[in-house]
Amino acid sequence: MEATGTDEVEKIKSKFMSAWHNMKYSWVLKTKTYFSRNSPVFLLGKCYHFKTDESGELSTDGSNFDKINTEISGNVEEFRKDFISRIWLTYREEFPQIKGSALTTDCGWGCTLRTGQMLLAQGLVLHFLGRAWVWPDALDIDNLDSESWTAHTVKKLTASFEASLTAEREPKILSNHHQGTLKRNCDDSEMRNEVYHRKIISWFGDSPLAAFGLHQLIEYGKKSGKIAGDWYGPAVVAHILRKAVEEARDPELQGVTVYVAQDCTVYSSDVIDRQCSFMDSGKADTKAVIILVPVRLGGERTNMDYLEFVKGILSLEYCVGIIGGKPKQSYYFAGFQDDSLIYMDPHYCQSFVDVSIKDFPLESFHCPSPKKMSFKKMDPSCTIGFYCRSVQDFEKASEEITKV
Repeated sequence: MEATGTDEVEKIKSKFMSAWHNMKYSWVLKTKTYFSRNSPVFLLGKCYHFKTDESGELSTDGSNFDKINTEISGNVEEFRKDFISRIWLTYREEFPQIKGSALTTDCGWGCTLRTGQMLLAQGLVLHFLGRAWVWPDALDIDNLDSESWTAHTVKKLTASFEASLTAEREPKILSNHHQGTLKRNCDDSEMRNEVYHRKIISWFGDSPLAAFGLHQLIEYGKKSGKIAGDWYGPAVVAHILRKAVEEARDPELQGVTVYVAQDCTVYSSDVIDRQCSFMDSGKADTKAVIILVPVRLGGERTNMDYLEFVKGILSLEYCVGIIGGKPKQSYYFAGFQDDSLIYMDPHYCQSFVDVSIKDFPLESFHCPSPKKMSFKKMDPSCTIGFYCRSVQDFEKASEEITKV
């Protein structure tokens, strides 16, 4: 009886904390991020120019295109389309219970796992779709205004709080937003891209069977002494991602491997060995490799001397981003302008999406607007990621990184 009572107490505690975190991380207003008109913007190796004769700042939400010339408007739109096309993975609630716990949400503790997922997802996007790929519907998801977003959030967090305490879950009704979007006449390439777009997202679904989903990552994290509900650091997540890719059984993933640097050192021979290993004797191709480099950019605080280094890394076409953030708050850094980093934030609690359903909604996996943060606020502990499709790519990337 005593054990049963303890289990009940743990379940109640878990539900209370889930309700608290759902309230805390659901109250997110859609805010504008402003960019300088006179400085280039870098996003995962691509450069965008918003330069005009006027001084001041420019919002990238499309609200002031009429104030700038057509060329600059087009460049802003291309940047928005590129950013929104990156895969965004955030806190979720009401997913299948995590094995060995009473948790059905990662609110409040899973942010570094989510940023690690985003980095790996970008590597897979490069592998299967290429850097030039953008989601055709990218600009369609940015039509919600702040009022409707807020009203929806109020209803959502109130219902979530009540349901968490009573253990009553009502079936979720999927949003009809964008269901009326006109069907495109897709050629074979567009159809293929759509298939891989959905397939990549499905590998990160919040279910026990998803190769890179939260449930699997937590299982691999147990070997590092971590359990569901713990906070994960960038270095630990790097090793969890390596294990997850190694254990992935989908034939599509057999052409990708992950290498994690030891003591900030990448050994070329080890990387090339990984790229050339486990290949069928009849195949001449090598594996693509995602290189993860856990680093510390200073002591208690990030050393500003590393600013140019980080900017140089994010300028490279081989970069797939940085698992970093502020102390105890992880972000996925994907670019920069001047001395500010551009990032995607996982600290927004969204409802579980069943990615096993055909034509599952994609909107919640794409971030409608970028955020910026001063480099000096960055936590010194982070993990930098690179993608190299071939040994030749790795050798070129090594030369570029050495120059940085």
